[in-house]
Amino acid sequence: MQISFSKYHGAGNDFIIIDNRTGLFSSLTANTIVGLCHRHFGIGADGLILLENPVGQEDFTMRYYNADGYEGSMCGNGGRCIAAFAHRTITAKREYVFRAIDGIHSAEILTTNDNNYLIRLQMADVTQVEKRGNDYFLNTGSPHLVRFVNDIENLNFISDARALRYDPQCTGDDGANINFVQQMSQGWLVRTYERGVEDETLACGTGNVATAIAIQYAQQSLVDGQTCHVELQARGGRLKVDFAYRNGIITDVFLCGEACFVFDGNAFPISTLPAEGMGDRQRFFMLNAKE
Repeated sequence: MQISFSKYHGAGNDFIIIDNRTGLFSSLTANTIVGLCHRHFGIGADGLILLENPVGQEDFTMRYYNADGYEGSMCGNGGRCIAAFAHRTITAKREYVFRAIDGIHSAEILTTNDNNYLIRLQMADVTQVEKRGNDYFLNTGSPHLVRFVNDIENLNFISDARALRYDPQCTGDDGANINFVQQMSQGWLVRTYERGVEDETLACGTGNVATAIAIQYAQQSLVDGQTCHVELQARGGRLKVDFAYRNGIITDVFLCGEACFVFDGNAFPISTLPAEGMGDRQRFFMLNAKE
């Protein structure tokens, strides 16, 4: 089966996006998704997104899969990328409303510059922020643990993050994404380990939202009715988070940043690849890739 796709990234967090309004790709297996996302034997991506038909009056449905092949929770960078994909390939509008696993989102196209789109994405409200020791645990569409550190560049990042990600006392039975954050002279620097990718990603949308909220809680600066604006530097680029604090709830949450088109292409599985470390994942060719 040939698969037509587009490649996008949001601050370096990259995705394969497929128009699945016909339902042709609804039965993609986990192994197929793993193969497509594999950076040596496939297209290479942090995740795969299907654009599907709306359930109600929204423009479309977003279905997101992590690079491990399994459906994931909300992805903020992916949400901006699928809005850019819809704008470029389906119907060019200023604003889109779509359904994701955590509910309804709106995405506003602020500017377009060639293949780069500046997009403001509305995220879910946050009703609870837990302090666990010196860390903060919250769900911004995906669960995140935020830890403040003093030397973010010289961490044993993967081992430290994995220890937290799989510690049920820190992140619960299902685990969570891990964010390390440090205040630098140029602002807040964030590094994120994403479950489902099981590695560091260059940016994480829900992670940046979680980090921005945790910063305000850590500074004990929230008062009822306050509106907050936080800019953060991820490894792949800068992201801006806006939100309001009302009656103990984080609401009117917006994530703003670029979504960039990389290329279009076609791929298809050609054989089972029982190589060491690959199990029965599939190898893919890329055809007709065009910038």
